[in-house]
Amino acid sequence: MSAQSISVYSLVKPTSRIAEIPILVGFNLLLVACAYISINLPFSPVPITGQTFGVLLIAMALGRVRGMAVVAAYLLEGAAGLPVFAGGKAGAAWLIGPTGGYLIGFLATAFIAGYLADRGWDKSYLKSVVAMTIGTAVIFVCGLAWLSGFVPNSAILATGFVPFLPGAIVKIGLAAVILPSIWKFVKR
Repeated sequence: MSAQSISVYSLVKPTSRIAEIPILVGFNLLLVACAYISINLPFSPVPITGQTFGVLLIAMALGRVRGMAVVAAYLLEGAAGLPVFAGGKAGAAWLIGPTGGYLIGFLATAFIAGYLADRGWDKSYLKSVVAMTIGTAVIFVCGLAWLSGFVPNSAILATGFVPFLPGAIVKIGLAAVILPSIWKFVKR
């Protein structure tokens, strides 16, 4: 493993693939907990949740491969009927409903932000902000593209983007401070 590809995850240094399981399950539970932070909006089929924060943190902490594995497991759990989606929702219908694009966008974000973390972007505040902004943009692009099949084009931004922008900025800022701070602490 090169110096550039060391992620926060590598600090734990599991001795085997089996030893990784509790760590990955812990991150999965973090994502589920973030999903339970959910506020329904009366004018939108998409709730405000903590999921994007969880996905960004997971991708940047675990890197591309493990981050995608955790997010994929989360999506499969929800599709299989476990109450892990926003506010405890469950079932495959959520993957094909109005929020489906955002959920699939989580997987794409785990790949992209995780890839950037593998390249050391999780160690710098500025690069973390850029990586997480890119990841959040991917979630919005996937979500809005899918949502366009459920709401009129004239209402897309008002129902699937604008109300979520302030929260996205806060989530990016918070997550971008956490990871580089961990690295600075570890270097001491």
